[in-house]
Amino acid sequence: MASRLLAVLGACVLAACSQPAADRSSGPADASTTDPVPSGIQVDVSYHTLDNGLRVVLSEDPTVPTATVAVYYGVGFRNEPRNRTGFAHLFEHLMFQGSENLPKGDFDSLIYGSGGVNNGSTRFDFTNYYEVVPSNALEAVIWAEGDRMRAPIIDQEVLENQQGVVENEVLVNVINQPYGGWIWIDLPMLANENWHNAHNFYGDLEDIRAANLEDVQAFFDTYYAPNNAVIVVAGDIDADETLAWIEREFGGIQSSPQPDPIDVSEPRQEEEKFGEIFDRLAPQPALGFGYHMPERGSPEYYAMAVLDQILVQGDDSLLNQRLINEEGYASGVFGGINLLGNMYNYNGPMLWSVGMIHDDAYTHEEIMGSVDEVIEGLRTEPVTQEQLDRAITKLRSQFYDIVDSSTRFGLVDLLAVFALFDDDPSRINRIEEGFDQVTPELVLATAQEYLRPTNRSVLRVIPDPDGSLGGDAENEE
Repeated sequence: MASRLLAVLGACVLAACSQPAADRSSGPADASTTDPVPSGIQVDVSYHTLDNGLRVVLSEDPTVPTATVAVYYGVGFRNEPRNRTGFAHLFEHLMFQGSENLPKGDFDSLIYGSGGVNNGSTRFDFTNYYEVVPSNALEAVIWAEGDRMRAPIIDQEVLENQQGVVENEVLVNVINQPYGGWIWIDLPMLANENWHNAHNFYGDLEDIRAANLEDVQAFFDTYYAPNNAVIVVAGDIDADETLAWIEREFGGIQSSPQPDPIDVSEPRQEEEKFGEIFDRLAPQPALGFGYHMPERGSPEYYAMAVLDQILVQGDDSLLNQRLINEEGYASGVFGGINLLGNMYNYNGPMLWSVGMIHDDAYTHEEIMGSVDEVIEGLRTEPVTQEQLDRAITKLRSQFYDIVDSSTRFGLVDLLAVFALFDDDPSRINRIEEGFDQVTPELVLATAQEYLRPTNRSVLRVIPDPDGSLGGDAENEE
């Protein structure tokens, strides 16, 4: 029911913006904000803030007779307490265990009984809950989400039950999975210095087992308050009517004092890092590497997105051509910006990461030598205008795919995170402007700074079937 967290990343099934906030209304009945300069797509956006601090984003789109509802809380892996790794994910599970007027199972019955779907996830900087339902079920869903925010049922029995569920999830998806947390947990832990970015966010088993009701109540009181949340409703809706329903169901929930923002900054990396994992379940070696990203929303951020397209996205990418087609090191290479989401839905330090499971006939030195030759080419000569145009065309296409999915999951996700992180959901209508400003010269300067070897961390997975090589293998409880 709860998050899927892309846990099979380790098994290699992957194929793979900082502007001033717009003015927003101060109450539920005020006029919506508008995007001043259309660029590419133009999403309908109205933005409001209730008196208790809840941010509300509405987007009318009658093309499909459904409504998508999403509630995003400003708490993710980076916010969880020390010695409580995995707590943000555990709490996500707890929120599916029923509320005052919808005991366990009734929320699902409401959604599925109307022909809808629902789910949730935990990411670096948020936890979300979302539903897609026929438009005539929207009022009931807003009531249900309001009840869940106001009065979830969390007691000792629920906590112990979900501790067991999450522990089993960690065992199945990481500890007893070949390549386990290799590139999506272990690589960030190697690359980052700040604990908030460098801990095991899926959770150490001892920390999960140690969580208690006092922890849970404190976490809920702090982070699951309306003034730390955004609700987005998109689809075949009447915006005024929907806003009135939200005000009715959420307006009476009390806000809570919020802690000072945590410092998630990372120092500039000045020396290449190397790490090894001895994996009893891995049939072949694996190699992953990551570079620290530019600040989200900066010109260099958009240039790194272009470099990502040129280097690793698609069969025609430079690393795929060199490592797979020419050298035959592996059958595939994957990578990207923010492997647990997309390049838009995070708000802190991030890696551009690349990984592959490779033939054991080749050493990591050989493979990284070829990687260096490809990357150094981009650090010494500007990309051609043709390369740049092709990369930007692919980025636009991917952006449109996110925004225009039939479920509207991608659309509500972007509207929510731009409201949560930037106080500006209309930013969705200006994303393409960032790509329009990328030049070959900017790509070259970005590659020189951010693709330097001293900004890189390299993590190997070494098969160790009998545990004789590495001592403590990752695949042990």
